[in-house]
Amino acid sequence: MAQKPGIPKGTRDFSAEQLAKRNFIIDTIKKQFEIYGFAPIETPSFEKLATLTGKYGEEGDRLIFKILNSGDYLNKVNDELYQSKNSKKITPKISEKALRYDLTVPFARYVVQHQNELSFPFKRYQIQPVWRADRPQKGRFREFYQCDADVVGSQSLWQDVEFALLYDAVFTDLNLPVIIKINNRKILSGLASLLEEKDKFTDFIVALDKLDKIGKERVIDELLSKGISNKSIENILPVFDFFGDNHQKINQLTNLLVSSEEGQKGLSELQFVLKNIEKIGVQTAQIEFDITLARGLNYYTGSIYEVTAQDVQLGSIGGGGRYDDLTGIFGLKNMSGIGISFGLDRIYLAMEERNLLQEVKIPKPDILFINFGDTEALYSLKAVQLLRQNKISAELYPDKAKMKKQMSYADKRNIPYVALAGSEEVQKNVFTLKDMQNGTQTTMKLEDIIQKLKA
Repeated sequence: MAQKPGIPKGTRDFSAEQLAKRNFIIDTIKKQFEIYGFAPIETPSFEKLATLTGKYGEEGDRLIFKILNSGDYLNKVNDELYQSKNSKKITPKISEKALRYDLTVPFARYVVQHQNELSFPFKRYQIQPVWRADRPQKGRFREFYQCDADVVGSQSLWQDVEFALLYDAVFTDLNLPVIIKINNRKILSGLASLLEEKDKFTDFIVALDKLDKIGKERVIDELLSKGISNKSIENILPVFDFFGDNHQKINQLTNLLVSSEEGQKGLSELQFVLKNIEKIGVQTAQIEFDITLARGLNYYTGSIYEVTAQDVQLGSIGGGGRYDDLTGIFGLKNMSGIGISFGLDRIYLAMEERNLLQEVKIPKPDILFINFGDTEALYSLKAVQLLRQNKISAELYPDKAKMKKQMSYADKRNIPYVALAGSEEVQKNVFTLKDMQNGTQTTMKLEDIIQKLKA
């Protein structure tokens, strides 16, 4: 018996209706990217494994999909190594490539590789799929699209301000109310210095990033499990209980970080960004300083962003931040950059939950020509081609089927008009046009049908 077909967990098929809605979101994002001056690029779906590893932290590296070498991929693994079952040592021998984990690291590679062709600051956007060997759940897939915009070659904090405004512009266009959370990695470094255990920085920010998900007590338990002492944790306890508006939170933090030069620099950068966003003004987004926001990727060095949809329990639908030397890992030093990403799939789910995609139209013909036989079909297909040349979507039913079946097809696809051309219409060089909404029928010449559909 044939095996029942299926797809891997964490992947999906998309119907015409779903694609129409996804394309609506993509087109909205793309429109704002270009209004803000970004140009499109694309990179390969897979990169060299060495390009990706070590850029996302230990947790991220585990989620990279490796690609087995072609041919006999085990021929470079000796018996001793094979018997050891040490996957970390075996992997480089059997896999030299991997599916991209995100669009930012491939972009950094692109900038270094094409640096002599680019004008800096270089602004690009990229809308392509990425892959992560994650545990599938609602809003989290193994294959999904990212919609990224980045600027490299400028340290100006005005770029940080503009990215918040770009987020606001896109979600205003989508009519989706959002909260744009902002923090700064230098502030987190300053807080980590209060732990008096600098080697625990990564453990600290990974745990802090979970505060809104697992709560204060479990975050403290996680810090203790990583070897951070009770005394160190007491130094940063006020962080877990910050309150008030953005300015009040900054005032509380200023006192806490008075002894940290890096923390004070982060506060100064954050104040600049928040102050100028406030002066320029946003359309619909809510701007929130969130001290627990960490963005678990190792390459962020300054401003960090995370966007959540209001009144939708779905996690982040966008995020990003500043990376002062991401291209340095590929040999190009002192190339500061900043970028943000829109999570297409989660945006789709958030808009669906709020019934914001009901009006998106599925692509369909404006008119269907009924097939009465070869002679009539040829007559109709000539008309179809002329309509298409006039930028009108038209279609000939391919088979000489019963009238009921052809009309049912038009009805199910919600095609607004049907054209009938039997032997009598062919002889008179006309068509009978039926309005599928009200059922009225009118005999018309083709040029009149063109004018009617254009109108």
